[in-house]
Amino acid sequence: MPESTVTPKTYYAGFDWAKDHHDVVIVDDQGQIEAEFQFQHSAAGWQEFRERTRQFPRLLVAIETSRGAAIEQLLRSAVSLYPLHPKSAKSYRARQLPSGTKTDRYDAWALADALRTDGHAWRPLAAIDPLVERLRLLCRDEVVLIEQRTALVNQLQQALQEYYPTALEAFDDWVLPAAWEFVAAFPTPKALQAAGRRQWEKFLHVHKLARPQTYAKRLEIFQRATQFCSGEAVTAAKSQLALSLVRLLRTLEAQLDQYRAEIERLFREHPDHDLFGSLPGTASKLSPRLLGEVLGRPDLKGKPAALQAIAGSAPVTFQSGNFKFARLRHQCNDHLRHTVHLWADQARRVCTWAAVYYQAHRAKGQSHADALRRLGNRLLKILSKMLETHTCYDAELHARNQQRHGSWVLKLQPAKP
Repeated sequence: MPESTVTPKTYYAGFDWAKDHHDVVIVDDQGQIEAEFQFQHSAAGWQEFRERTRQFPRLLVAIETSRGAAIEQLLRSAVSLYPLHPKSAKSYRARQLPSGTKTDRYDAWALADALRTDGHAWRPLAAIDPLVERLRLLCRDEVVLIEQRTALVNQLQQALQEYYPTALEAFDDWVLPAAWEFVAAFPTPKALQAAGRRQWEKFLHVHKLARPQTYAKRLEIFQRATQFCSGEAVTAAKSQLALSLVRLLRTLEAQLDQYRAEIERLFREHPDHDLFGSLPGTASKLSPRLLGEVLGRPDLKGKPAALQAIAGSAPVTFQSGNFKFARLRHQCNDHLRHTVHLWADQARRVCTWAAVYYQAHRAKGQSHADALRRLGNRLLKILSKMLETHTCYDAELHARNQQRHGSWVLKLQPAKP
């Protein structure tokens, strides 16, 4: 007779993480505590964790986060990882400890017991392809740098408002490096006046700002630079601040260029770059962001509703008796939500059916953001199908599908001549 195989016993661990140390509580399938310990967040500490958990061959771990150094180390260990939203973790803790008692040990125990009783409905965290993970992190960090650039631009505009209104009047777009170079070349109204018309014209030509629509207007603005400006003390102090901000912006812009080059290189290396690049309105910036965020959750493949929920485009329904309403979903991936919002806004500009869909919802009295959320929800359903069939976006195929299903969007589209 063949030897009988014995399934290893399952154990459940709660992992309460912190910056410099972590608390672990391990329970069996009856809820009895089998082990509890604390270890330092260091190479020796993680080695200790692996040695202590080696006696539990089938160990499931619940943790109140889905990213970070602790997650990376746990994925390298022989455990199944179940991330939990902080709001859910708080509810489980309140269920176990209604008195309000809170310690790191109790938090770990509540997570372990919740995984034991309710873990069958949870999704395990899968390891992400290193290329996708790197691309996702680079795109997120790029957004952080863009936000810092915006903050610096706002500070620069505020400084110019106090002593150099001529500069603000001459340039509308202060994300444009040429505007920063103008401040560097002519840091004060007197410096601009002293440079003279020839230097003004040279600056505009060198920085490709000699467009007929704005060329004469800018020269006229430069001529009256000293007619309305601040006193010497304010000008001296704020011009120094403006020059400092310009130097910071130059450095930051150079780093953003490096990030963009690396992101585009990694995006080209991924086998699905053509699929994401074919999406309407994504262009070169949004395609890598979408790839990183969507493929960073491989468990969502073939599950459009789950993808829409994670992206925050699917609303949350509340129903009690005869009372029912839908509200905005707040518990979602904020990075993906922001990317889908930008994607929908660009798609309506380049895609006829998307523009019609957006305008139809605006006509119903819905806000700009709400209409974009609804359009993004529809775009995500299309993307989910593309990933399932591994095909690029085909506008003609989409139009045929709309016609076959009798989509109301088709009826609103202008007839082709």
